[in-house]
Amino acid sequence: MKRRDFLQKSIYSAGALAASSQTGQSASSNPSEKRYLATNRDSDSTQPNILFIMTDQQRYDGVGVNGNPLIQTPNLDRLAGQSANFTHTFVQSPVCTPSRACYFTGRYAHAHRNRVNYTLLPRDEKLLPAYLRESGYQTGMVGKLHLYYDFPFNAAEAARTGGFDIVELHDGVHSTDQWSDYVIWRNQRDPQKDIYYRDLAVDVPNAKQSANPFRVAIDARYTDTAWVGERSRNHIQTMAAQNRPFFLFSSFWKPHSPHEVPEPYDSLYNDIDIPLPKIETLEDIRRLPLPVQKMILRGNNPPYDMDRERLQWIYRSYYADITHIDHEVGEILKTLDETGQADNTIVIFCSDHGDQLLEHGLMGKNVFFEASVRVPFMIRYPGTIKPAVHDCFLETVDVLPTLFEMAGLAEPYNCQGRSFVPLLTGEGDYTEREVAFCENIIPEVFGKDRIVFEKGKGVDGIRHPDAKMVRSKHWKYNYYPEGFAELYDLENDPLEQRNVADDPAFRSVADEMKGRILDWLITSNETDQIAHTWLV
Repeated sequence: MKRRDFLQKSIYSAGALAASSQTGQSASSNPSEKRYLATNRDSDSTQPNILFIMTDQQRYDGVGVNGNPLIQTPNLDRLAGQSANFTHTFVQSPVCTPSRACYFTGRYAHAHRNRVNYTLLPRDEKLLPAYLRESGYQTGMVGKLHLYYDFPFNAAEAARTGGFDIVELHDGVHSTDQWSDYVIWRNQRDPQKDIYYRDLAVDVPNAKQSANPFRVAIDARYTDTAWVGERSRNHIQTMAAQNRPFFLFSSFWKPHSPHEVPEPYDSLYNDIDIPLPKIETLEDIRRLPLPVQKMILRGNNPPYDMDRERLQWIYRSYYADITHIDHEVGEILKTLDETGQADNTIVIFCSDHGDQLLEHGLMGKNVFFEASVRVPFMIRYPGTIKPAVHDCFLETVDVLPTLFEMAGLAEPYNCQGRSFVPLLTGEGDYTEREVAFCENIIPEVFGKDRIVFEKGKGVDGIRHPDAKMVRSKHWKYNYYPEGFAELYDLENDPLEQRNVADDPAFRSVADEMKGRILDWLITSNETDQIAHTWLV
């Protein structure tokens, strides 16, 4: 869709809002909801609002409509039906901080150089909300940001430097609670504020018990999931009443581990036996590349042979946490309707990476298996984006240029993603990606208190920890320096159980995929490496 078409569409939406306010009608049939209707938006406003909802560590199959008949996600299923829902969206790094930086810069991790958690984002990397703020947007965030410009970490100031005017942070671990707005909010409201928000009922005296050993001791109203929902709704109501478009980043910590879950969600899946991944033996793990082995076997008690009943409860709690999020997403979208902004708001729902949930013997992420790198992604913009299911490849670096085109803004010169607006609107030419790329510094989670990389020596016996992935519809190839590689035939081995990288019968495939990685590394950084103009 051409830019002028977006502008015309936005003008029409703004005019419809003005007309509805003059007639005393809102998007809701409930008269009590009219007080939230925004009437201050200029009638010639041409830029859509953007509501960007992100979860942490949610797998692609963690949404019912994405092929999971057991999980309860009615609001996300409804949103997907109103959206372009992508079945093959791949993050560019399977770990929080680098992945979020890819979303917000439109650049690959090797380009923006923020490669592992709790490391610094270079100050010359400009984030999505900073561009939007400069173009007149109100910008706000609630929840987990996990991007830092300074050390020691000044998280709130980093968020403001990154372009957010409204900042309410909660990075979700005890060591970051010193700057958590959620902790302040909860301390002001929860009668049980002295109980740590992740404490389990089984470990708290006099707490109500549950069949689910992961039931959290605090009330659902005071969880960080409920907090993100409440504060997001509050900011939508406030920002919608202004005469400028808004960008709101609503970022949930869950379903990230630990897997505590509040009542009544703790019992939702009690009677359901969720299929578990196959048991991985130590022999199975030893066949993987050395960096992956080290990560799976990190710590004193690696969980690859975890008790199956405990694992079943982890899956039930993981599903329950997603259902809790689903409820909050539904309430957020309801507020968007009540404020009269639903038709003029781009809504994105996605996750920063997935979770292995003991597939291949690993809890967490940081690997290139599908459970870690493939995430849900849906985008809604009524009247502009055609609801559909798309099975083509999407990279998360593509999100920023897409939003810029839909907002009528010039794409940043150093952006490495590419807009998929023609695919969303059904107008114009769009060439689908043949492959998707991902990369990671593997020893990031080896379990040491302080990870130190020594020049010329590496980390914990890994000379060079940087690893790269390229995935086509048929093949996945993972390259690790020092002679390690994985090649999986996804058509015949979708669970990635048989590594054929060293099989002579597949040498040509491995060579081709390795060549694709080389080409990508050379060409993706062209704006960083090649001068824009020559002097003579």
